[in-house]
Amino acid sequence: MTTNALSQKKKSNTVLIQPSKGWVGLRLRDLWEYRELVYFLTWRDIKVRYKQSVLGIMWAVINPFMTMVVYTIFFGTLAKIPSDGVPYPIFSYTALLPWILFSSALSVASRSMVSSGNMISKIYFPRMIVPLASVMSSVVDFFIAFIILIGMMLFYNITPTIAMLWLPLLILLALISALGVGFWFSALMVRYRDVGYLMPFVTELWKFITPVVYPASMIPEKWRLLYALNPMTGVVEGFRYALLGTSQSLSLPMMLVSSGIAILVLVSGLFYFRRMEKQFADMI
Repeated sequence: MTTNALSQKKKSNTVLIQPSKGWVGLRLRDLWEYRELVYFLTWRDIKVRYKQSVLGIMWAVINPFMTMVVYTIFFGTLAKIPSDGVPYPIFSYTALLPWILFSSALSVASRSMVSSGNMISKIYFPRMIVPLASVMSSVVDFFIAFIILIGMMLFYNITPTIAMLWLPLLILLALISALGVGFWFSALMVRYRDVGYLMPFVTELWKFITPVVYPASMIPEKWRLLYALNPMTGVVEGFRYALLGTSQSLSLPMMLVSSGIAILVLVSGLFYFRRMEKQFADMI
């Protein structure tokens, strides 16, 4: 093989990486090309989360169950908050499952870029993979905690209906919401570490403007579409409808508004993340 031929072959296998300027395309195809890295980082996050933990993955059950007990005592028994005609323990636990999925996914996604700084500053790969893998790792905890819900439904003689077929879409909507906000916050946290201190407050406030401890039927009807601008409103009320047959306030317009906002947040978060991506290695 001649020198020119070798030179041409070497050039064909070379990838030139240059910083982008301004707003750039999302290049979602890169996620498929690096799909094995998504799997590896997701599995790594799961193992690290429970490393050297005495109870291990049982924390995925203890967290929502004990929270449900506390809510039942203070909100169900003492405050007498209505629960759409179902026992308050299962009413609150059904809402806590998607909420904890969302909040835990948002928390790890927001910190993901800073916590993976060593890897980001040394090698190239699509940076979107880091928040994505962090969010996917939270799904494992959700399905483990879901087993307790099945036991509670049997205990309270609640029979599943055909509406349960909506659950995969509702889970996807919760993940889309968490990932969209996570893209925004993870990019912001690289530049402003104050975001890390702000996150617990934002998450706690968000929980109380979401119908977790109370039904959305307590919101006046004229304000419900505005209330649905919170994408987790549709998710939580959808879970209650699919599993318990409640959520008298749930409507198609409410679900469409919540879904539309979730998709808007995801798309805008992706574009902002890609715009800031060129600065990550230097700032971290």
